[in-house]
Formats: sequence, C-alpha cells, structure tokens
Amino acid sequence: MSEAADQIFATLKHSAQSGAPLYLQLRKSIEDAVNRGLIGPGDALPSERDIASMADISRVTVRKAVQDLVKGGILVQRHGSGTFVAPRMERVEQSLSRLTSFTEDMARRGMAVRSAWLDRGLYAPSPDEMMVLGLSSNELVARVARLRIANDTPLAIERAALSASVLPDPAGIGSSLYAALETTGFRPVRAVQRISAANLGDDDARLLEVPPGIAGLHIERISYLASGKVIEFTRSIYRGDAYDFVAELRLSGPGEEGRP
Repeated sequence: MSEAADQIFATLKHSAQSGAPLYLQLRKSIEDAVNRGLIGPGDALPSERDIASMADISRVTVRKAVQDLVKGGILVQRHGSGTFVAPRMERVEQSLSRLTSFTEDMARRGMAVRSAWLDRGLYAPSPDEMMVLGLSSNELVARVARLRIANDTPLAIERAALSASVLPDPAGIGSSLYAALETTGFRPVRAVQRISAANLGDDDARLLEVPPGIAGLHIERISYLASGKVIEFTRSIYRGDAYDFVAELRLSGPGEEGRP
C-alpha cells in the first residue's frame, strides 16, 4: 500500500496547525482512508516504526491512534502478524414490529445460520427471573444461552429464561427455541423490548470477536402468550456494527392520542 501510505501519512508532516492532537489527526486520516476505499478490508498497515517515519511523529502517537481504531472496530491486530483493516460487516436490518426468531430472521435473508450453545440447564431462579416469570423460590427456571452466528460471523449472544414447567428439558432444543415452544403450544405471540447502548465486557467481546469496550446493543425482552401470561425473559447482546433495528411509526388518528 505504498501509494496509499503516502496519501494517508505524508499529509501529517508538520501539521500542527489544526490544533488537534496529532494522534487524533492520524486516527482521522486512517479512518478517512478506509471510508474512501484507499485501503480495504484485510489490507495491512505499515509497522508503527514506518508510520512514525512517514508522518514524522512519535511511535507513541502512532500506537495511541491505532489502539483507538482497534477499539472502534476499524482495525484489527493479529499477534505476530501486524495491524489490518477490519473485515467490512454486512449490516442486518431487523424490524421491531415483528416477533420472529433469529433462525427465521436469518433464513429469510438467505444467510447460513447456526448457534453455539453456551448453556442449557435447569437452575434455581434469580430474583429477576422470579419477578418477571412469576416463579416461586422452590420452582426451577430453564436457561438457554446461545451465541448466534450468521454466515460464520457471530452476531449476538442470547440468554433466555423460561419456567421449567414450560421447558422441562432445555437440552432437547434443536436449532430454534420458538420452534420447540410451538410444538407444545407455548410459542409467544407478542413481546415488549427495551434496547439500550452497552459497552461490551471482556467475555462478551471475546465471544462476538470484537475488541472489549466496543459499542453494542443490550436488549431485554419479555414475551407473552395470547392469554397475557409471561412465557419468556430474554437478555441479549448484539454487535453494534452489525445490526440496525427499524420501527415503522404512524401518526395517531382522531381519538388515539394517549393510547398505550
């Protein structure tokens, strides 16, 4: 990437005029080069020493800029290999108005989907699970935790909890929890979701193959049967660089203001 490197780094020489710290100027220069296609996914960056020489800045400044871009998911570092432009993530658009399973969602997009089981078992319920699912302390809760993968890219971690009376054998679930619940008449028909921003911790970031601290989406969902009974309590972490949640909004008609 010699020509690209000249364009990216040479302009930083003697560029103190902007007033911005040099590491921020370098970070923006690299990010702009990625966005303009001067360097593409999988391309290797020069070494810290070479960048410092081309831009006439210190290696400490280079290291700080590169670390910021790694945290932001723009670059990836491979031990013993160097620093590379991160693979471009194809974003998934998911409607907030439809209650579908991850398996169904990805199948509609023609994506190859699979799950890696993180947990399938029966446990004593936590206080939150008791309150949401209406369980007593002497009942059991079935917990199902999965890493959701589409086209070999980990996209989400889903941790669902249901009453053991609804799911007495969580180890017997196949590829879809909702498909298993449908066979027993317990598939939910509606849900309430709360979405919030979250910085991924070390364990979740490792599973999702992103840098720790990167932005993600935390989604808490409570699902209901047609009778109004709560059937499922799910807490999920989604990659922030892979998902767009979309909701259709309508203007209220006469007499509809204030309705829930």
